[in-house]
Amino acid sequence: MKSEQIIEKLRDDKHYYGEFGKQYLSNSDISALLTNPLDFKAPSKVIPAFLIGGYFHTAILEPNKLKKYKIVEATTRNTKKYKEISEGELCLLQHEVDRIELMRDKLFQNEICKQFIQGTTEQSQIEYEVPGVIQINNNWWKGKADIVNHDEKLIIDLKTTNDIQKFKSSAYRYNYDSQAFIYRKIFGYDFLFIAIDKNTQQIGIFDCSDRFYESGSVKVEKAAEAYDLFYKTEGFDPKQFFITKTL
Repeated sequence: MKSEQIIEKLRDDKHYYGEFGKQYLSNSDISALLTNPLDFKAPSKVIPAFLIGGYFHTAILEPNKLKKYKIVEATTRNTKKYKEISEGELCLLQHEVDRIELMRDKLFQNEICKQFIQGTTEQSQIEYEVPGVIQINNNWWKGKADIVNHDEKLIIDLKTTNDIQKFKSSAYRYNYDSQAFIYRKIFGYDFLFIAIDKNTQQIGIFDCSDRFYESGSVKVEKAAEAYDLFYKTEGFDPKQFFITKTL
């Protein structure tokens, strides 16, 4: 299959997150490969934070798709009303949606953020939810950029955070550095984070240093080594694997 056909197929979330997309490594695999390769590709539990993050991205990038989210007018997920309406499905609470919409409004009230996200004119070349693939050494990696701003030659990623003042340190902890490295390889543009504090609605715009990209490069290399050892080495017995360090 040609790369153009692969990318077109990956535009559909059903394929990106489904069996077709699983043949590619992604930044979401980095944590498992670095900390416990046996958990690689293990199904992740759906938690409210993921649902809230998904709604936030959809509200900004694809508002026409918001109808797919089920919203319950309840104070918590432990109430009788929530359990009856949700029927066992994880749903958003109305107050969570209200907070997300406030964050969205704050972003678009900021002229710089609005220009990065939507461009400056009707002729601006901005793409949303753009998939791509790249071969790094002997492995193929996929990524889906929130925003590709061709005018500014930037890949822009939207993040929410509990503390904007700690975003720099959390960016390393949550492997945003490897994300930036992989995506710059895929799309050929520098990476920019637009983050908003979920509590104060304070906005932060974070570009990436050479050190940040290098940190991501090291993580990708180590993750690939673990993947090659555990999943591409013939005869390898993972039960014989152990970690060794000097204390």
